[in-house]
Amino acid sequence: MSEKKMTSSRKHHLKSLMLGIAKSLLEKEAAQYEVDKAAHMAQNCPELSLPGSMQELQELCKKLHQTIDKADEERYDTEAKVFKADKEIQDLKIKVQDLKGKFKKPTLRKVRMSADQMLQALLGSKHKVSLDLRANLKQVKKEVKEEVTDVGDWRKNIEDRTDRKKMFETEG
Repeated sequence: MSEKKMTSSRKHHLKSLMLGIAKSLLEKEAAQYEVDKAAHMAQNCPELSLPGSMQELQELCKKLHQTIDKADEERYDTEAKVFKADKEIQDLKIKVQDLKGKFKKPTLRKVRMSADQMLQALLGSKHKVSLDLRANLKQVKKEVKEEVTDVGDWRKNIEDRTDRKKMFETEG
């Protein structure tokens, strides 16, 4: 199925089905929103019952003005708190900028350290690890070569060289 392409009519049919399903879901969501809104309004905003006399209307207006004043005071208080916090944030940002300017990073220099010093710096002073790398190297003894200053007999030199060649061949 993955190798075959879907026909255009099949694609259009599937698209129309998906759009139909999406439309029905949106309609259900809108209806649910209206129901939720009506429930919220009934819970938080009771129905307005207008009293018949002038005295009762004045009392109602006083209550409404008192609730408006309380809301305004709360809004003013929160506004003042936000303004104060914003000002403090600005001051702290300025302090951070000042501190960044004061302390310049020093240029780093090359430091020569031995391997032991590097390990001690990495691991701390508690761990005692010594790396004497030279101790692990094998000692190579140099053979002192006797130089032949007497070149008198050339046949003797050739024999010595052939003996030396045979010695290397038998070892290998």
